[in-house]
Amino acid sequence: MPFVEVRFEVTGWEPDPSPLELGDAGPVAFGRATLRKKFTGALAGTSVVSMTSAGVGEAPVGYSALELVTGALDGRAGTFVLQHSGVVDDGAPSPSGVVLPGTGTGQLSGLRGTLTIEHDESGPVLHLDYRLP
Repeated sequence: MPFVEVRFEVTGWEPDPSPLELGDAGPVAFGRATLRKKFTGALAGTSVVSMTSAGVGEAPVGYSALELVTGALDGRAGTFVLQHSGVVDDGAPSPSGVVLPGTGTGQLSGLRGTLTIEHDESGPVLHLDYRLP
């Protein structure tokens, strides 16, 4: 299975001003946001992310996201969806997820794979193990 490390930057962050209605959650804050990203390297393109999150004040935040990626992966053009989640906290496992099966289009039709997201001194990195038919 090919493995790529892809640098990305968040180019947009649009919080949904209406809070999620989940009953009495006490001090836990729930939120939604739309993010936009730009990828460079073996994956060149952009994405739109729909994310939900929960946290208490400045404490760790848990999130879940669906991300529509448009671009070229190792020179093959198309779109696909990443599904990932994690906890943003020192010592927590890296956020992880999958390429949602059946979402690949164009030259990325049939794409499958797994991912982790890490941050190093240069910023965020998507680690993607993938296979194509």
